[in-house]
Amino acid sequence: MGKYVIKQKSKDAFFFELVASNGEVIGTSQDYRSLSSAKGGVGSVQRNYYADVEDQTLQDFQPLPRHPKWELYEDDVGEFRFRLKAMNGEVILNSEGYSAKASAKKGIEAVKRNAESEITIEGKE
Repeated sequence: MGKYVIKQKSKDAFFFELVASNGEVIGTSQDYRSLSSAKGGVGSVQRNYYADVEDQTLQDFQPLPRHPKWELYEDDVGEFRFRLKAMNGEVILNSEGYSAKASAKKGIEAVKRNAESEITIEGKE
């Protein structure tokens, strides 16, 4: 199983990465103002990962009527990405860009497989 790694960017900026057992980063959070808020963000991923996928790459995609949900989309440079939105519509996890849509879909599945992982705080045991 993977792990969530919480890192401190600056005095009042924390974020987390969900890292697979092979060391690959599956997804990254937004910045949080405190360690406890970053832990809360992890909890939000753990509560919302089961959501359905809204495939925004389809020509006539229909938006899902509510959150939580995954959004699968193509960015401005033609890479495929995903993001997980919580019940309140806030983005709680973003992916890197993938050259193939199938790879982005596999990324979502990897998050789902690793969503209940433990938290590690970088620099602490």
